[in-house]
Amino acid sequence: MATCEVCGNDYGMTFEVHAQGAVHVFDCFSCAIHRMAPVCEHCRVQIIGQGVEVDGQWFCGAHCAREEGKVGIVDKV
Repeated sequence: MATCEVCGNDYGMTFEVHAQGAVHVFDCFSCAIHRMAPVCEHCRVQIIGQGVEVDGQWFCGAHCAREEGKVGIVDKV
């Protein structure tokens, strides 16, 4: 059994996420999202969908990017 790095649960069905050369261990998707999802620079929501990256900053969508002064950003529809 392995231990979730977020909640500390010792669980027989943990899973690993390999990202940017590191290995993370979680017991559920909720803990994985909590640790790994980027946070919108404007509204501070965790981004679990596509999001928008502008100049190295992450936003949940074009609206928040524009609110932070980014120009020419449109949501994909």
